[in-house]
Amino acid sequence: MLEKIQETTSYIRNKIDFAPEFGIVLGTGLGGLVNEIEVVSTLLYRDIPNFPVSTVKGHEGHLIFGKLGGRHVMALQGRFHYYEGYSMKEITFPIRVMKYLGIKLLILSNAAGGVNPEYQIGDLMIIRDHINLMGSNPLIGKNDTGLGPRFPDMSDAYDKNIIRHATKIARIHNIHFQVGVYAAVTGPTFETPAEYKYIRILGADAVGMSTVPETIVARHMSLPVFAVSVISDLGVEGKIVEISHDDVIDAASLVEPKMTLVIKEMIEKMESL
Repeated sequence: MLEKIQETTSYIRNKIDFAPEFGIVLGTGLGGLVNEIEVVSTLLYRDIPNFPVSTVKGHEGHLIFGKLGGRHVMALQGRFHYYEGYSMKEITFPIRVMKYLGIKLLILSNAAGGVNPEYQIGDLMIIRDHINLMGSNPLIGKNDTGLGPRFPDMSDAYDKNIIRHATKIARIHNIHFQVGVYAAVTGPTFETPAEYKYIRILGADAVGMSTVPETIVARHMSLPVFAVSVISDLGVEGKIVEISHDDVIDAASLVEPKMTLVIKEMIEKMESL
C-alpha cells in the first residue's frame, strides 16, 4: 500500500507543482463546486497510476488543483463506491494520496436520504457522527504502522471545532441546516421502507452509500474530517416515493450552491491548520 501511495504521489508531483491545504471529495450531483475553484491543473483519473476510475453518472473522474476562497485545494470530482465492485482499500486509496500530497483537512460531501421525520428535501446536514452498515471496513487486513495504528479511535471522527465554524457560517447566511448522524450502506439499491425504519431506529438521521470508508481512512492517518450531506430524498413513513439516481442528482444540484457557499467561506476564514 505504502509503495503504491508513494508511486502515485510522485507521479502527481511530477505533473503538478502545487501544495494543497485542503482535500475535497464531491458527491453525487455536487460537482458544481468545481466552478468556484480557480483551476490551476486537472488530471484524469484514468491517467493516474493506481487510481480507480469513476463508473457512476454524476462523477466526472477529474482530479482538480486550484484555489478556493484564496486557499490551495485539491478536489476529487467524482468518488468511488463499494457497489462499483472496488475493494474498500481501492475506494479509499485517493484519500491516502491526498494526505501524502500534504492536505491538512479532508472535506467530504454526499447526497443522502433523510430518515429523520423533521428533515426536508433540500436540507444540508452537517455530519457529526456515523454508523457503518456496509459490512466491511477499509482497515481490514494487515496494518501498516507507517500509515496509522492498528486500532484507530473513532470517538471524534468529525472535527467538532470545524463543525462549529461551518454552522456559524450557515447561520450568518440564513442557510437552513441540520447536524446529524449519517448511516452508510453498500447500495446500489435504494432502501426499502422497512430498511429506512430500521436505520432510523439505529439512530441515524440520513443514509447514503459513501463517506464512511473515506472518514475511517482519514482518521487512521490522523487527518481531520468535515462532512456534509445534501438531503435529496426522504425515507420517512408517509413521505417515501419511488426515486431514481437522476432524481438524486437533480435534487442535490439544486442545493449545491448553498453547500458551496459554506465550504468556500469555511476554507477562506479558517486559520492555518
